[in-house]
Amino acid sequence: MMMLIINFLLLSTASAFTHVKQSSTFLISNTKFHQLHNSHKSATTLHAARLEAILFDCDGVLADTERDGHRPAFNRAFKNNGIDEEWDVELYGKLLEVGGGKERMTAHWNEVGWPNVIPEESRAEKVKALHLEKTDIFMDMIGEGSIPLRPGVLRLVDEAIENGVRLAVCSTSNEKAVSNLVKTLMGDERRAKFEIFAGDMVKKKKPAPDVYNMAVDAMGLDKSRCVVVEDTNIGLGAALAAGIKCIVTKSSHSAKEDFTGASMVVDELGDDPDNGVTLQTLTSLLD
Repeated sequence: MMMLIINFLLLSTASAFTHVKQSSTFLISNTKFHQLHNSHKSATTLHAARLEAILFDCDGVLADTERDGHRPAFNRAFKNNGIDEEWDVELYGKLLEVGGGKERMTAHWNEVGWPNVIPEESRAEKVKALHLEKTDIFMDMIGEGSIPLRPGVLRLVDEAIENGVRLAVCSTSNEKAVSNLVKTLMGDERRAKFEIFAGDMVKKKKPAPDVYNMAVDAMGLDKSRCVVVEDTNIGLGAALAAGIKCIVTKSSHSAKEDFTGASMVVDELGDDPDNGVTLQTLTSLLD
């Protein structure tokens, strides 16, 4: 009888041990699953976090401002000052090979001859005054809502803000005009997320890398974790000279330019995230 009781106790203990062992195995496996799942999530988060900042050009990237904004604004400023000249779309496309509005006027008139109404001794002053007037006209056009954002810009900006990716505009255009464009077309809250580096903040304009180097230094960025969005060969050259990856979104004036060296070339950023440029797209360029 005593032997039966002992055998029963031994069998019960073994069964309990087996059950505990099986339960422990299940618990270990379950914990391991969650650890692996969380590890995958962390890896994804780290991968996304690799993109530190997006540095946008302004004209032609945020909006197609060159053809439909700056060009007619130049023409109105010329007319207001008795200058018998009008820049059509084809001519303006060629003039865009020179970065900066003041520099563009100067280079053009040095080549074809200066208007009679601009005395030689006051050329620099007059060019500066014309550029300021052109900028005021351009800002009025922005305020009127006649120049929309390009497809996908707002979507990408919102995705960047949501994920803590920093934003800047680096442009050869007047700082006031750039700031006004971002504020008017994107709203105050989005404007507050942007750093603006524009106009005469640097002595050498694109294709010199100065404006992008200034942005990186001022914002304390790592160049290897930034992507530039440009639309022209000149802008691409500035990004490459700065040692920053660049995606080109072709504009109406730049579609036929040579974009050798760009990390990616697209027609537009795209409003549809399934087919357009996203943070994941930009992050992949850093690999």
